[in-house]
Amino acid sequence: MKRIVTIQDISCVGKCSLTVALPIISAMGVEAAILPTAVLSTHTMFSRFTCKDLTDQVKPIADHWKEEDFKFDAVYTGYLGSFEQIDLMKDFFDQFNSDSNILFVDPAMADNGKLYPAFDEAFAKHMATLCAKADIIVPNITEACFMTSMEYKTEYDEAYVKELLHRLCDLGAKISILTGVSFAEGKTGVMGYDKEKDEFSYYEHDKLPVSYHGTGDIFSSTCVGAMMNGMEWKEAVKVAADYTAECIRLTLEDPAKPWYGVNFEQAIPYLVERIKK
Repeated sequence: MKRIVTIQDISCVGKCSLTVALPIISAMGVEAAILPTAVLSTHTMFSRFTCKDLTDQVKPIADHWKEEDFKFDAVYTGYLGSFEQIDLMKDFFDQFNSDSNILFVDPAMADNGKLYPAFDEAFAKHMATLCAKADIIVPNITEACFMTSMEYKTEYDEAYVKELLHRLCDLGAKISILTGVSFAEGKTGVMGYDKEKDEFSYYEHDKLPVSYHGTGDIFSSTCVGAMMNGMEWKEAVKVAADYTAECIRLTLEDPAKPWYGVNFEQAIPYLVERIKK
């Protein structure tokens, strides 16, 4: 059985970060080890949430795992809350990298043209130094622009996206995958670039008229899980995009109208069937 370690915060209620990564990866038949960087009572869209920072636990945990000679087929990082955590992840990559595993970074820090309130442009540039050590990175367009110093645009063409992908790979990543790419009204998709093969790939589907917290975490968790099931990155992207869309569709149909996350649990049977195929 393949083993992934995913390193990010855990929101005890809220359907994001480790709260979705662990069940999704496990449902795909892959062992999921976790290294929480912080524990939150809820995600940050709730008011008066509590947060316990666990930065000081990352190195002792990593050192213990090294002593036990644990090995990981993929190392997958999500939201990181500080410069120190980014530096710790760079050290973790050095400790646990091998010739056969995948270093996968979701640089979760911005959306819709703006950085999250806790971050600034210096943080984005520091995140780029972690992406430089990764095999695969999955930023959205906003995150990509902050890391590469390209102008953020809401209207763009294929040449703009391809230049952005080239610049991302110039940071050091072997494969860059951009989420939230749209070339036509009512459509959204994912475009990736494999630097070694000089090859682009684009996959799109209908854009659902709503946005939910945590869908980026669902996409990334599914993508790395699919790759651990033997899929090439281009096929893994399709499964991740379709599963994320299915989660949103089911949530829209829910009479309870949940607002703080999607019904990803309800869509797990769909995901398992896709993996079997």
